[in-house]
Amino acid sequence: MTSEKYKRLKEYLSLSPIPSTIMSVEKLPDGSCGEMRFVAINEPLKKNYYEIFMSGENDQSIPFEDAESKIEGQLYNQHLPKEPNFEAVCLKAAWDGQFINTYVDTTKIYGFWTQDIINPIAEESDDPNIRFCQFSYTLNKEMDTGKFATVSPDIASFVIKSCLELRNEKEFHESMENVTRDLREYTDSYAASIVTIDKEARTFEVVSVDVRNNDKDIKKVFSKFPYEIVESWEALCQNTNDIIIKDEHDIRVLEKKAPEWVRTLRENDVESLCLVPFVRQGDIIGYLYITNFDVSSLVRIKETVELLSFFLTAEIANYTFLQKLEYLSNVDILTGVYNRNCMNTHVDELSTKLKLHPVPFSVAFCDLNGLKTINDKDGHNDGDRLLKDAANLLKEIFEDDLIFRAGGDEFTIISLESSEEEFEEKIKELREEACDPDWLCFAVGHYHDESSGNLRLALRYADERMYKDKDAYYEKHPEKRR
Repeated sequence: MTSEKYKRLKEYLSLSPIPSTIMSVEKLPDGSCGEMRFVAINEPLKKNYYEIFMSGENDQSIPFEDAESKIEGQLYNQHLPKEPNFEAVCLKAAWDGQFINTYVDTTKIYGFWTQDIINPIAEESDDPNIRFCQFSYTLNKEMDTGKFATVSPDIASFVIKSCLELRNEKEFHESMENVTRDLREYTDSYAASIVTIDKEARTFEVVSVDVRNNDKDIKKVFSKFPYEIVESWEALCQNTNDIIIKDEHDIRVLEKKAPEWVRTLRENDVESLCLVPFVRQGDIIGYLYITNFDVSSLVRIKETVELLSFFLTAEIANYTFLQKLEYLSNVDILTGVYNRNCMNTHVDELSTKLKLHPVPFSVAFCDLNGLKTINDKDGHNDGDRLLKDAANLLKEIFEDDLIFRAGGDEFTIISLESSEEEFEEKIKELREEACDPDWLCFAVGHYHDESSGNLRLALRYADERMYKDKDAYYEKHPEKRR
């Protein structure tokens, strides 16, 4: 660049009261973004950049007066992390003449919210593969709601509509399905999904999904994902608000970091993708997952999903919190089966339903023989391990039935799915698997009701038969009697 052009750009930048730079943007033959450099900077950017990145560089401070020469002409990612989304919008500004104003959460990277203003610059380059844009920004320690809300009427209208849908009286999943459908249509994408994750359990759930023409079962696609793929997204999102793939070049770049994930993308013909994390108190609790969207509207879509995800995060956080509360109130923490409180509720509800509409059902009481002996002799840690083994066996055999820990060593099973013969087979398998008098051994009583619909009576019959079975066990093993 000639000294005259440089001087002209410097004079232009001096008019800006906020940090500002002219950047050169290289366009590669495949249409992707190549190198991006700081061509010229103004004094506010020099001061801001120096304070954040250069004052302690290599444990040896660079004099402030030398900072300008250390920044201009350098690649933008000399100090900043390489950011594909930032490169994409700069490419749009420099080469497509777009004016871009976004307000994004960059607290994970810099500790600030950032307003990015990117404008095309008409100055011609000596290199036909390079054009220019002006990048200006403001920083806020806390979110400035005024700046966050400064979006186009089109985006504002869509986000407000989505928020109203989220706040209606509909059930959570129904509201999420409606928002997901609207978002897929708005982005003209093939599919849109909302995914929640449970890091402790290492599981994830697709809470809503919408597919163009309903021509693929996306939940089935996700069911084939090992948790490790979803887990890898967190590292990829560590220094960015979202992951956006717009072409094959971006896919190849991502493939180097997450080959297993990219393999699934290729298998499902994904050519473009937008992945936005839901971040609550610094922790990722889920993702917005959009595939094969309208890449010509990249900037508008990016603004929309980042703004909408802010509101979706609150809904997802509330949903996961209520799910955990329900789990804690209904599940026995030690064994993972339903607890006594949940059993009482189910028995009350099922008793009423079965009286009104009798259907065949089976029940069983399964009481651990010798648990007190093990607790007294070997300690409660071994007793807890026995209870876990017992529950795991019951979950394995009665996987389609309701299993409750009714008391300290007693489990109750209610089956509405199995025929009498099928339930008898399960009981037979349980007796065969749990017959070790020195460890896992059940006293079992069961009962099948074909038509009366009296659940409480059936439970009483099963309980009586269980105690007869327990008496027979202690007659055979008197040393185990409590």
